[in-house]
Parts: sequence; structure tokens; C-alpha cells
Amino acid sequence: MTRAQLEHILRASGAITDETEIVILGSQSILGAFPTPPAALCRSVEADAYPYNAPEKTDLIDGTIGELSPFHDAHGYYAHGITPETAVLADGWQERLIPLRSPMTQGVTGLCLAPVDLAISKLAAHRAKDIDFVRVMCENGLFDTAVFHALADTLPEPYRTLLPQTFATILAGRTVTTLKEEDIP
Repeated sequence: MTRAQLEHILRASGAITDETEIVILGSQSILGAFPTPPAALCRSVEADAYPYNAPEKTDLIDGTIGELSPFHDAHGYYAHGITPETAVLADGWQERLIPLRSPMTQGVTGLCLAPVDLAISKLAAHRAKDIDFVRVMCENGLFDTAVFHALADTLPEPYRTLLPQTFATILAGRTVTTLKEEDIP
């Protein structure tokens, strides 16, 4: 996904929900901090989104511009309506949201995860694709590792222990053994 495509999703999400702030939690939130991140971070055709002040309107996004919708068919990308509880995030994540607003968003502001919060949520998901995503983020120096460790300390167990261990494995260039979905709380 490109930044212009994310701006289109923000514009459409705002029009559908009549809300002016849309949170982007998934991988494409990287586009808030980095308009042209490494190509490996832009492979997804989906943006995980919910209206900041009205998360109950998430179904409007999913039903109108979600997967297999006419919007998806026409553009090749889509929004996945989610809830705030979808991601595991460190304390204070909302204060670190990065606003994405341009003439292309037509008055809608995207609130994108800060890269360090994105890395935390990806490592908490602990899927192979998410670990690879964080590996690329590390290789390109897209977040401060000291901040990562400080924020990981605010997470509940088992994430407080698991994330720093996984992160150390990534930095050492070793393969991370992913967990089965049923093993993740």
C-alpha cells in the first residue's frame, strides 16, 4: 500500500462514518511516520482502521470498504474495520499516535501508530510475517531500541518477557520460533 492509497482509505472511512479521526493500527500505520518506507513494509493491501471517537462504527468501514467490497474490487486495497482491543500496545500509545492529514484526506486525520508501538504490536502478534516486518524495521533503524525496551516493560506478562527475548533474537540475526495462535493470550 502507498501513502496515497492510505489517504484514500482515510478519506473514505471519514465519509462513511462521518468521523474526522481514524486510527490505523496495523502494518500500514508505518506510512504515518514514513511516507515512503522500505518496500517490504508496504506489501499489505489492507489497512486496519477504526473511528477514534466512535469505535462502534467499525462495521460501517468493514462493510463498505472492506475485503471483497466493491471498493476493494475497484482499487485493489481495502480497510479492515477493527476495534481498539485488536492490538497489544504499551502504555501511552495514544499519546504517541502520529497524525496523517493532507489535502488528499479531505479533513480526515489518520492517527497512525508510532513505529515503536507498531513494532511492539507486531511482536506481540508473534506471527512469522509480523516478526519479518519488525526485522525490516530494525534493519532500517525505524525506531529507537531503548524506547522499545522501556515500553515493553509496561506490558503485561507474558509479553513483558516474550517481546524483549524475541527482539534480541531478531537483532542477533537468528530465526525466531513463532508460537501457535492458541499459545498467544
